[in-house]
Formats: sequence, structure tokens, C-alpha cells
Amino acid sequence: MKVSLTHVPHISTRIAVDLNRSGLVTMTHGLESVAKEAEGILVANVKKEMALEEKVKEIVNANEEQIDFYLADERQLFFMIKKKLAPEYGVILSYEERYSDIAHQILDALYEEDLIHYDVSENRIKNIIYDAITMFVADTSEIESAVYEKIKSYKRRLIPGTDEYEIMYEKLYKDELNRRGMA
Repeated sequence: MKVSLTHVPHISTRIAVDLNRSGLVTMTHGLESVAKEAEGILVANVKKEMALEEKVKEIVNANEEQIDFYLADERQLFFMIKKKLAPEYGVILSYEERYSDIAHQILDALYEEDLIHYDVSENRIKNIIYDAITMFVADTSEIESAVYEKIKSYKRRLIPGTDEYEIMYEKLYKDELNRRGMA
């Protein structure tokens, strides 16, 4: 599943909490500094993919007439162009490989900034970070479904995309994370 900017603070917090709970890491400046460092790396990665997708949209839109003329599948074409341009933008399309790469980047940054100390192999710490990311992503679809159901149950209809909807969604999302002990 693709990570969005709204997920990043929650994933970052989970990384910090999971590292702390592991008992393998000593945090020199607390949970918040670890989460903030992880958040910066995750945001940069998400923004790279957003820039790539924006470029792909431009290309698809610029060739819309040809796409219609040849009756091409626009989604398939979008993915093919994205795949072709991904290396240029530094985006790894395989989520498993991407999350592993991000976990390495986060571990390196935490170590270089002297935010954590550990006496075990780097791979064990990297795996904790990787697992935090992948478990959060796995839980996200379940959480989103629960939030959508709560929003649908309101008497007053909230319209997706409006400020009111986004505020309510974020509040319910955080509540659901807290209820599940993920925040």
C-alpha cells in the first residue's frame, strides 16, 4: 500500500515506540527526536513519489488525444510511464524494497545524529523499523475502513474533500489509533 503524507506522523511515532519497546535500543534524546528524524525521511520519500506521479500525469495529459485514439488503458499507461521514470526520481516501486531502503535510511540517520545506541547487529534494529512500517501499513486499511464507517454513521452527511470532512477524518483516525494502542 502506498504511504500518504497523512500516514507519516503515525508511522514515525510507531517506529519510535517500537524501537523503545524492543529493549535493544537506548534513546539518547527521547521518543520525539527519533520520531521527528524518521518523519523527515518518510516525508522526503513520499514527496519524491508525489513528484514522480505529477510528472507522469503531465505526460498522460499531454498525450490524451493519442491515448483516446489508440484506445489505450490509461491506468496501465500511467504505471508503465511511472516505472520508466522511477529511477530518475529515486523512487523504488516495490513496496517491500522501498520499506527496506527507508528502514536503512532511518537507521543511518538515527545513528549519525546520535539519537540511538545499541549493542546488537544493525540488521536487528533495521528489522524493527521495517516491521513498524509494514505493520502500520497493514493495519491502515482496517483503520481506514473503521473511520469511514463512523463517518457514514453520522446523521449529518460530511462531504469528502471538505475541510470539515478532513478534520473529522483526522480526529477519528487518531482516536482509532489510540484505541488500538498504535499512537
